[in-house]
Parts: sequence; C-alpha cells; structure tokens
Amino acid sequence: YVFDARGIAKRFRHAAIFGALDALVPGETMQFFNDHDPLPLLEQLQQRYGSAVSINYVQREPEQIVINFKRETD
Repeated sequence: YVFDARGIAKRFRHAAIFGALDALVPGETMQFFNDHDPLPLLEQLQQRYGSAVSINYVQREPEQIVINFKRETD
C-alpha cells in the first residue's frame, strides 16, 4: 500500500511509519513517498527491524523520494 509522509507533520512521521511497518504482514510491501531522503529514519529502521524489512529505492531525486519497504518472510 502507499504511505505518503509529505502530508504528515514532521514530528509525527517516524512514529507513523513505525506503526505502518508494524502492521505489514510478511510478504507485504509499503511504498513510501517523501520530500527528502530519510537517512536517519532508514538507520532507525535498520536498528529496529534488521533484515525483517527490506529497503529499496524506486526513485531518488531532490524533493521526490520513493522507497519500497517490504516485510520479509521468516
């Protein structure tokens, strides 16, 4: 499903993203849209989920970032 972070207040974004990723079932993908490259968030995701969530850039341009987050199967 689609998660567009651009419409969420910055102070709530990380919590909202964690909640959305926690709701994914194994094999499900969330397509994430943002207005900047969320490198600190990606580091937090790696620490929190490790290999349970894969991160793949679809688009990586100024002001237009699209990343697929996939909940991996066990």
